Amino acid sequence: MEEQVVLVSENDEILGLMEKMQAHENGILHRAFSVFLFNDKGEMLLQKRASGKYHSPDQWTNAVCSHPRFDETYLQGAQRRMKEELGVEAELTEKFHFLYKADVGQNLWEHELDHVFTGFYDGGFHLNEEEVSEVRYISMEKLDEEMKENPQQFTEWFKIILKEYKEHL
Repeated sequence: MEEQVVLVSENDEILGLMEKMQAHENGILHRAFSVFLFNDKGEMLLQKRASGKYHSPDQWTNAVCSHPRFDETYLQGAQRRMKEELGVEAELTEKFHFLYKADVGQNLWEHELDHVFTGFYDGGFHLNEEEVSEVRYISMEKLDEEMKENPQQFTEWFKIILKEYKEHL
């Protein structure tokens, strides 16, 4: 079965379901979540998207970002994807939500009502190699430096979400 996303209004009213690729081709607003995980040193976990991903392959991004299913809350979706992508469980706290639209290349768009969660994790990982090729922790200072020097190495949505996250600190 093709993966579907939940289409919503700007006020998070459900408008229907659409196949994920179709929503990304047409830039239709849909539900999403983003997870920022930190270790005990305050460093942020980054994941490198697998080379087989249909957009933004081999780019660094935040710990997890995806879409809740129709029958899931944003939090349930975030916890499910942490297990599926990273093989981890962590307690998450919702920090804020916002709307954004980003051109991710190949005539694809991310137009999302994004709920952003944070959590702490210091254990090992069991990466799903179809989703994630590697992970690493990085200080915020070093991340800012890398993003400035090599912005093409990071996903477009991560740049937007990170800026928004810093404004909510």
